[in-house]
Amino acid sequence: MAKIVLTTDETLTSTYRNVPLLDFLGCAPYDKLPKWVFRLLDTQIPDDNGVLTQAPYGLRKVEAALLRCFPRNEVVVAHPRKIEMFLDKDTEIVGLYEMDPLGLGPVSMMFTNGGQWRNYTSVKFRELIGKINEIREKKKLDFKIVVGGPGAWQLEMRREEREKLKIDHVVIGEVEHVICDLVNKIMEGEAEDTIFVKGWPKVEEIPTIVAPSYKGLVEVMRGCGRGCRFCEPNLRVARFIPIENIEKEIQININAGIDHAWLHSEDIFLYKVEDRKNFYPNADAVIELFEMARKYTKNVNPTHGTASGALAVPGMIEEISRIVEASDTHWIGIQVGMETADPEIIGKLMNNKMKPFSPEEWPWVLLNATYVFNKNYWFPAYTTILGLPGDNDDAEIMTARLIITMEKELEEKLGNRAHFTVTPLAFVPMGVLKGEEFYRVEDMITYGQFLHLYYAWKHMAREIVKGLPKVMKGSLFLIPFYPLARLGVRVVLRQIEKWGKKRGFEVKKLEPLDIRIEVEEHKWTTRPILAEAY
Repeated sequence: MAKIVLTTDETLTSTYRNVPLLDFLGCAPYDKLPKWVFRLLDTQIPDDNGVLTQAPYGLRKVEAALLRCFPRNEVVVAHPRKIEMFLDKDTEIVGLYEMDPLGLGPVSMMFTNGGQWRNYTSVKFRELIGKINEIREKKKLDFKIVVGGPGAWQLEMRREEREKLKIDHVVIGEVEHVICDLVNKIMEGEAEDTIFVKGWPKVEEIPTIVAPSYKGLVEVMRGCGRGCRFCEPNLRVARFIPIENIEKEIQININAGIDHAWLHSEDIFLYKVEDRKNFYPNADAVIELFEMARKYTKNVNPTHGTASGALAVPGMIEEISRIVEASDTHWIGIQVGMETADPEIIGKLMNNKMKPFSPEEWPWVLLNATYVFNKNYWFPAYTTILGLPGDNDDAEIMTARLIITMEKELEEKLGNRAHFTVTPLAFVPMGVLKGEEFYRVEDMITYGQFLHLYYAWKHMAREIVKGLPKVMKGSLFLIPFYPLARLGVRVVLRQIEKWGKKRGFEVKKLEPLDIRIEVEEHKWTTRPILAEAY
């Protein structure tokens, strides 16, 4: 049997019926929704005799790194529902890869009233830990429970919780360059309870995955370099994965029958960027990346990008759309951080996010970038942040007005091709702002924040009616899910209105901002398209 058993909680092994953005169901308040909603929507990745056939990408990286120093038969990636099959006297480490184990992430904190309710992820994490501990005690085994991954910081922040859960070690940081030494120290009883990994692996120390990743995710870069003060990935050095390594990983997924390539980064438009001052994209490198992936599938999507990167070279977006055959029946999804519409706050906390543009142009950048996205069949899912340090009602109302402006201007220009969502998140003290206070919507919301929240959800309701059929085209699950989603978002909107009235907040009509769509028509070019002309 395996010495090292790797797994994760069930929210990270669910396919969520392949509905776009439904992966965020894990952030939903478990006690506030009927349990049948979770049972209906939570569909699991199949296993092969207990082994995950696809696994979260970070788990695959840990597996690949361990196989440099342990034989294949000593390392297994187990389905959380079948983990008991692999735990016996030979097991020395059970490693869990976690994104949001205690529900303290920005999306969860928004949906659970600042962590006052349990989210689905924290429920499933505790279930899994409880199951592992029960097996350990019942069989009198002495393996160590180790938790790592992007959410491991939550268990260091809430030490009393990890003690209750009988977690032996928490690992914080990237591990590929140190994992062999780290694992041996844990096995020999020489490791600290909390292991803070120093430094980062060099590109050549990051292994290529050896088995399929969940949904065909492949990493194209680590870190970002824009330096937003609230963002943990920005504290890491930016490293670009060689295109031949990315291609190998896509081949592994395609050979396993996964007809999708999700290109993961903090900002896809910074792949192999050379201009570290103005962050002007290396468009040729980005296009080459999509051309390579398109050889294997037309279902090529980036995970994250910036509005400024897209607007800096609109022709890059147009060319990528041509490569992957984007159309009204084949949209490219991308998650984009809007954060706030306020130029002053963006300049203070995120002074590189808008480059190569200026902070003063930020609302204009967001409107025009969305036009570039939509015109080329890209569907941006924006996130904003409630409770940023230095926040004020004028800034919040400006964000609400920008949503209204984007809705109006884009529909006038593009009609039914105009699509975007805005999801407000709660501020979570991370990055260099980790000394700040968590944002609790119930206790801290102001009138401006209420209007921001309301207009974001009002647009979401509108988008679900007209946009969901486009992004789910061809899915049989759209038939039962569409009316459920329409009803759900309307209920949320009514609840926000009632909740606001209890606090003396009335919904008022807001005027659009005085900004316009001003993007020149052009074909692919390496020439900078900057805002100075306007």
